[in-house]
Parts: sequence; structure tokens; C-alpha cells
Amino acid sequence: MLQIVEKNKNHITDLQRIFLEVRQKTFYWLDTHNYKLTDFDSETEAEFVLVAIYNDKVAGFISLWLRGNFIHHFYIDDEYQQHKIGSKLLEEAIQIMKAPITLKCLERNTRAVEFYKNKGFVITEKGVSDHGDYLLFTLHNKE
Repeated sequence: MLQIVEKNKNHITDLQRIFLEVRQKTFYWLDTHNYKLTDFDSETEAEFVLVAIYNDKVAGFISLWLRGNFIHHFYIDDEYQQHKIGSKLLEEAIQIMKAPITLKCLERNTRAVEFYKNKGFVITEKGVSDHGDYLLFTLHNKE
């Protein structure tokens, strides 16, 4: 059973682990040796975080910068990939935010790029970051 809930202190340890492990695996082209568990705390400070609970286990999260209608972080534990958890988290986030909703995605993260395109996001800008070329995606309609 899947539940989407607002983050609470009982989720922190699992969220820290997911944030570290999935970033290290996903961004294989980057030097990730300086990544640490506490990065989750600083990277999501002042953000609204929705947590996916699948069969009573933390399976992933999405962090939102509500003032800017911006999706900042979005990670699903490898163990729970392909269970439509990401789709459900994104649907919940879209309901909370106002359109247009934006997010940045590194071009080399091809699975994520395809996921966002399939969910109706369109590329509205390209840029360069410290981690590589990125795409700015925008969702104009919440339907």
C-alpha cells in the first residue's frame, strides 16, 4: 500500500540515506565522495517535503520550494523503482503547487528527462551548472 505524507522527524534517517545513495548512483559522472548523509538536511531546508511510504517503509520523497513553485529534489529508493511511486509523488506535488511549475534536470539523467516529458513537462530553457548541462522543465497546466 502506498501513502503520501508530509515529512516528519521519524522519516529523517531514511530520507538521508535515500538522498545520499540515489544521488551517488544517479550522478555516476560526478565526484560524489564528498556527499554525506546530512546533505539532505541542508539541501531541503525551508522546503515542503512529501514522503512516499510503501508497505510501511520510506520509499522516496519530493521536496518543493513552494514560493517559487519549484520542484527541487525528487528521489525514489532503488528498491522501489518501477512501482509508480514517483508518478504518485509528482501528482501530489502538482496538486499542492500553483502553475507554472518548474524544475531543473541534468541532461545526462536521461531516465528523469524522459519521465518529466511523459508527465507533460516541456523544456523551456537549457543551461550549464557545476554538475553539467541542465534542462529547465515547465508544467503550464495542472490537468
